[in-house]
Amino acid sequence: MSSACVPRSRCLLRLLLPGLPAASLRHYSLDVAAPLLRTQGYVDGRWVSAASVFPVLDPAAGTELARVSDCGPAEAKAAVEAAYRAFGSWKAVTAKERSMLLRKWFDLMMLHKDDLAKMITFECGKTLRESLTEISYSASFLEWFSEEARRVYGDVVPPPATDRRIVLLKQPVGVASIITPWNFPSAMITRKVAAALAAGCTVVVKPAEDTPLSALALAELAEQAGIPAGVFNVVPCSREKTPAVGQVLCTHPLVSKISFTGSTATGKLLLKMAADTVKRVSMELGGHAPFIVFDSADVDRAVSGAMASKFRNSGQTCVCSNRFLVQSGVYDRFMDKLGRAMDGELRLGHGSDPTTTQGPLINSRAAEKVVHQISDAVSRGAKLLKGGKRLDGSFMEPTLLGDVTTEMLCMQEETFGPLVPVIRFTTEEEAVGVANATKSGLAGYFYSQDVSQIWRVAEALEVGMVGVNEALITSSETCFGGFKESGLGREGSKYGIDEYLEVKFVCFGGLKP
Repeated sequence: MSSACVPRSRCLLRLLLPGLPAASLRHYSLDVAAPLLRTQGYVDGRWVSAASVFPVLDPAAGTELARVSDCGPAEAKAAVEAAYRAFGSWKAVTAKERSMLLRKWFDLMMLHKDDLAKMITFECGKTLRESLTEISYSASFLEWFSEEARRVYGDVVPPPATDRRIVLLKQPVGVASIITPWNFPSAMITRKVAAALAAGCTVVVKPAEDTPLSALALAELAEQAGIPAGVFNVVPCSREKTPAVGQVLCTHPLVSKISFTGSTATGKLLLKMAADTVKRVSMELGGHAPFIVFDSADVDRAVSGAMASKFRNSGQTCVCSNRFLVQSGVYDRFMDKLGRAMDGELRLGHGSDPTTTQGPLINSRAAEKVVHQISDAVSRGAKLLKGGKRLDGSFMEPTLLGDVTTEMLCMQEETFGPLVPVIRFTTEEEAVGVANATKSGLAGYFYSQDVSQIWRVAEALEVGMVGVNEALITSSETCFGGFKESGLGREGSKYGIDEYLEVKFVCFGGLKP
């Protein structure tokens, strides 16, 4: 355990939030059940130390939360080998038993949801309200795939000859490497792992270096739920060791499947590594979502949707709206109402403060990127209507830009921060053209009350997920994934488990008619 832990049943970490208004300057404490705050890797059912450790920081305060084992290639190889050994027995476990174990894991997550949410807030920076929502969302995948485990059906195919019978079997692919980001440190793991385990696969998880505590807490609960040794492994590592660990997880011959959520650039590198051994790959990569408001829209509903979509997790989600397009007839009204909503509803602070709606960005590099996009836009003629300043640490003021054009950097690349750049458009064709003029195609949103227009635009947008008069669209029941360079495959829904299954054709011949 970390040296920051007191030697009783709880861990208490004292933090001070710097540089915001005086009312925000106070101490905050992460007080969670000691068994959940794990700092070692988890391999083959054992907690393992590495030769060195790396710090996990609270992005709001810049204060060290814990020191976590810095696993390297040796630990990654050991985890893959453990997962491979476990695969032989796990795939033979009945679907009903796998279902029951996943359900126990779900129940334990819900039992400990408050502590799990606190951990997300302290290592990720999002508000406690959002962290609680994430835990419910994360647990929902364990529940959903516990049910889907028992519905992996094959097929009986009519044969072309009377002396044959044809069946199609679905079987687990094998060991899956799971590489996840920091912005949803719990849900991005369960969305992948629940499907893999339900199918009969075993996994090695490499969490983001910024947020390993949530992954290790999941390992603790998996063990308590009775998930067998080797089925679920976690190898946390620092930014410095990530390339070497990633190399093992993407090239090891015993790994059959890679599932990655992260940047498009990193995804392309992993695809190249996976190619040599022709591994199954699914990827959820960068987004650059358009948010379109047509003249027929309910403007108040559109403003509410913009607030929810843009400022969730301070703009740090892959499905956040990035490019706002508002038709001329409602442009002024939308901008006025959105500005008022930003003034009235957004408050910066530590995520533990119940009045906070906007936490910090994950680190200073993230804040610098937003500042650079704002500076570029203003230099090219955009009007700075709200915010625009970087505060202490990685806090950014929520920012509203008007008179934005497509040449500006904020319209060319994903932001991952609380920036709202707004373009005025005239025609539906213009809006759809701008929305589709990107290599990304993860999510898109639009607001309209014209039924014919709704169908036209929903079908025309080149994205994997569309929100029509709705900005919060994801759930375990729906399929998550994108078009173009936003990824491969789907997660969640009845389709998510297929990413971890092979289809085997079996022909019985020589039968007597």
